[in-house]
Amino acid sequence: MHLLYICCAILFALDFVIHRHMIHSWERLWGFYALYGFVGCVVLVLVAKWMRTFLMRSEDYYQDKKTNKDQGEHDVDD
Repeated sequence: MHLLYICCAILFALDFVIHRHMIHSWERLWGFYALYGFVGCVVLVLVAKWMRTFLMRSEDYYQDKKTNKDQGEHDVDD
């Protein structure tokens, strides 16, 4: 984790040194891409939580309906 923090700090510091060809004026903000990436990840997590409400199935969704009624009785060939 320390190595990750060091890399993030170096990349943030390089944002002040390296010249970038900017198209939009908001790209001139310090740490714009770090903020943009963070906001993008947060939005992705929130959308995934919202989608979970209608995509999630019950725990026994793939179980055979007959197996649930018979309490686990199966035909076994000996």
